Amino acid sequence: MDTKTKLISAAEQLFDRHGFTATGMDKLTKAAGMSSRTLYKHAGSKTALITEVLQERHRRFQPLIEVDSVDALFNALEEWIRTESARGCLFLRAYGETGGDTPAITDAVLAYKARLYDKIKDIVAIETAEKETPELAEQILILYEGATAAAIYRGPEAIASAHKAALALLKQARS
Repeated sequence: MDTKTKLISAAEQLFDRHGFTATGMDKLTKAAGMSSRTLYKHAGSKTALITEVLQERHRRFQPLIEVDSVDALFNALEEWIRTESARGCLFLRAYGETGGDTPAITDAVLAYKARLYDKIKDIVAIETAEKETPELAEQILILYEGATAAAIYRGPEAIASAHKAALALLKQARS
């Protein structure tokens, strides 16, 4: 594993576990097993590192949601939570901790969330055989995001409940 990959991996684990604000550069250097000079050489700044961590998270998560059904979408989320963690959406946590005041982080978060919403709109269009279903897509997005948050304290059962609700909404839209 190269130095930058090692750094991003260590940073993702620490940010996910302890948050962005609570994770200082000293913790990052220790976890990555490198000097602060090496860390700054490869990361540039904490903001740049956070942005890279979000890009890496997106790179790993995106293939899971390249599906064509609401059922598969929620199954993918449940699998992610079981294998990765149930600490909530790392993107929303980054946005919340920075207050939306750090343009690079805000841009990464909003771009990711826009892609997620677009994916859900595409899935809903396939499932309902309609081109425009923004209200249903919005409802399923909210169930998806809510399940991600509720899984923190409810576990995968939260995803199963949201999954059922999404399928019920979809069934209603088809009839």
